Amino acid sequence: MDLTPHLPALQVIVPMLSAPLIVLLKPRGLAWAGATAVALLSFAVALNMAIAISDGAHYRYDMGGWAAPYGIELSVGAFSSLILLIVTGAAATALLAGRASIDSQIEPDRQPMFYAAWLLALAGLAGIAVSADAFNIFVFMEISSLASYVLIAGGPNRRALPAVFKYLVMGTIGATFYLIGVGLVYMMTGTLNLADMEARVGAVDDINPILVAAGFITIGLALKAAVFPLHVWLPNAYTHSPHMVTVFLAACATKVAIYVLIRFDFFVFQSNFDWHGSHFSSFLMPLGLLGILVASAVAMFEGHIKRLLAMSSVAQIGYIILGASFVTQDGLTASAAHLFNHALAKGGLFLAIAALACHYDDLRLDRLAGAARSMPWTSAALAICGFSLVGVPGTAGFISKWLLIDAALDQGPFAWLLVLIILASSLMALAYVWRIVETLYKKPAVVQPSSAGEAPLELLLITWLIALANIGFGLFPQFPLNLASAAAELLMGHAL
Repeated sequence: MDLTPHLPALQVIVPMLSAPLIVLLKPRGLAWAGATAVALLSFAVALNMAIAISDGAHYRYDMGGWAAPYGIELSVGAFSSLILLIVTGAAATALLAGRASIDSQIEPDRQPMFYAAWLLALAGLAGIAVSADAFNIFVFMEISSLASYVLIAGGPNRRALPAVFKYLVMGTIGATFYLIGVGLVYMMTGTLNLADMEARVGAVDDINPILVAAGFITIGLALKAAVFPLHVWLPNAYTHSPHMVTVFLAACATKVAIYVLIRFDFFVFQSNFDWHGSHFSSFLMPLGLLGILVASAVAMFEGHIKRLLAMSSVAQIGYIILGASFVTQDGLTASAAHLFNHALAKGGLFLAIAALACHYDDLRLDRLAGAARSMPWTSAALAICGFSLVGVPGTAGFISKWLLIDAALDQGPFAWLLVLIILASSLMALAYVWRIVETLYKKPAVVQPSSAGEAPLELLLITWLIALANIGFGLFPQFPLNLASAAAELLMGHAL
């Protein structure tokens, strides 16, 4: 039986149906093995589709055989394929590397539930990427959010509870805003299918409800994506969650929300209203620039390494939003490429931090002084991923920042100001990454590690695999760039 036509459905169904089975795997290690196998299978499905899509394929799937707009349609193109690679890759990588870390932070009798929540988060995030229906995007958004709350609060750190409560409140507000916006569009068009919605929105006589809907949807998704200044839930959520949960969510959760924001806006609103592009740009460009500068400045003075990198994520989200706000093919290519490259860099950085946490209980920077002497391989991998985050030539981060600068040069009289801000923020990123490197390598040790040696072998190997991937995709960026370029072309085709 040829399963190729069913791959979009399998991307969601496999982890979703596996989650309740994982709960039954009580013997130690079986739940981890089952969840890891499912995540690897999901990544294999995503990679299979990405390779086919890079050769020009496009996947459409009608659930139950009911054609859209009456049935539920799944669709995977270049943009959604890129997101699926990030989501499934992050889930599989964190599970492969993280058994020892998870064992140390999650009680054995709670691990089956923890891994079940992990697979539900994976199913929800993948479902958002493949869904071609505005309401089902909301359904999958709630599945992933509820599972993420469980994952963040599942560790031993009690400070995760107020952090996850703030995340829950902000996430609920964001989802509610999105649902109100979708409801208004449905009221005016009578459809929830995105392609059908795109075809009908332009024929609406009274566009005022559509304008209100665009505002609700944009703000709601900006909350979910932690766009500055709607990012207040993110630093504590990343800082206090179990280390492998941070690896998973930091690499993909906000990026899925950005994907929905860009896709919805370009497919539904900009495809029907020529003037909407300027509104989109004037709203998001200042927020992107402020996020880049303010979050980078805060990160320069942050004392806890996980919180520092969480603030860095807010700045990197600013780069992605800035590229999209140009409303050009070059800008969208840079934005999509940075989605992928930032996932690589930040995933690698948080993997390295999980490795440091194997021997250091306190992750404040001053307590990590001299860690490179006892953990040289971990520290070197962290430095490589940090330099990719900065955008040092030869790393993946350099590619997307170069594309962003190139796109900014086409932005008329303010082009050089945009370029100066991007360069200044990159120097700020170098400053806070160098703070980490200097602390690990140059400063005398303040505390001794709890035990000698490196991190567990599987964690160290996966961390180095991601570090080398940052170099590999910096030297040979064709595969993600082809997907990013195809995604930008598709989005601009709808924005004409």
